[in-house]
Amino acid sequence: MINIRADIEAVGRIDAVASILEVVCRTTGMGFSAVARVTDDKWITCAVRDEIAFGLVPGSELKLETTICNEIRQHHNPVVIDHVAEDEAFCNHHTPAMYGFESYISYPITLKNGNFFGTLCAIDPKPAQLNNPQITGMFKLFVELIAFHLDAQDRLALSAQQLVEAQETAKLRDQFIAILGHDLGNPVGAVLNVSQLLLRMPLDERTKRLALILQNSSNRMKALIENILDFARGKLGEGIILKRADNEPMEEMLTLVIAELNLMWPEREINANFKLSGGINCDGKRISQVLSNLLGNAITHGAKDSPIDVDVVCNGAEFSVSVTNSGKKIPETVKEKLFEPFSRGGDDAGKDGLGLGLYIASEIARAHGGTLGVESDDDKTRFTFKMPVSAVA
Repeated sequence: MINIRADIEAVGRIDAVASILEVVCRTTGMGFSAVARVTDDKWITCAVRDEIAFGLVPGSELKLETTICNEIRQHHNPVVIDHVAEDEAFCNHHTPAMYGFESYISYPITLKNGNFFGTLCAIDPKPAQLNNPQITGMFKLFVELIAFHLDAQDRLALSAQQLVEAQETAKLRDQFIAILGHDLGNPVGAVLNVSQLLLRMPLDERTKRLALILQNSSNRMKALIENILDFARGKLGEGIILKRADNEPMEEMLTLVIAELNLMWPEREINANFKLSGGINCDGKRISQVLSNLLGNAITHGAKDSPIDVDVVCNGAEFSVSVTNSGKKIPETVKEKLFEPFSRGGDDAGKDGLGLGLYIASEIARAHGGTLGVESDDDKTRFTFKMPVSAVA
């Protein structure tokens, strides 16, 4: 449905229109000029310059059938009349006789999408010299300028609407993710506790194997939920929260992470090399989360028959944790998006996980003032977390 009021307001927001109408009158010597909105059943003024007391103001309406603009609406061609009485096509036309003008010019305003909007027109009771390149060229330029501004307003309004809708969708999505992750945490924790309780009991081999599957699956679900909650917190503006402490016993904490993953994947060999001179000022649990994500990534995507190397080093100025595994080279196109949320690349895209682990690990690195990088060739892939020691001590 056409919103005439909105169209009038849109023309009113174009600052140049008033100047255009003034220039039209001064250049042509005509006393009335206007921008008209012309539809299938209406002719309404959007902007007016009236020096001959024609009696129209913005929002005034003429009966469509009494206007020449109605014909322009149908054929989309300009109409230029220097002197009605001497013009064979219009000397007996009903419109000049009804409104009492002798000179007339009207150019169609056509939007970028091809839709006819209306006209830029001018009239005067006296004849005028209009049918020349200077006047017609000026009108052509002015209607193109008006159409450009109307299109720009439409694009701006559409972009603003799309932005609001996207923001609302993102907010609802992230709130849903956060609530879902929180509500899933309790039942998954209960299942994990049951599996751990079962494993402390004397069980036959089949039941023990089932309890191990239950424990491993619960641990994977717990990790997924933690990643979802971290992602949601980041998207909702809270970001990764650090609880830093001086002298965090990182060798002890990271050794525990390696032991837990070895328990879950006893068939995988993980070699650890620690070169630490003391505790580190950091959030130890978050650093442990980084190692857990990197190790889980290496176990999932690395070569099954090759060991995984973990190197933890502090040289006094920088603390680093790197995880190296053998396997296929990560393609450059995949590397570019590895640290983006929901990114899983290459032939392993269908494996378990939401593609949040590396994104969250990189956010933890950033929160510590550090970085998370990757190197990959045909022999091995190495992820390295680095953070400055002096800047955060």
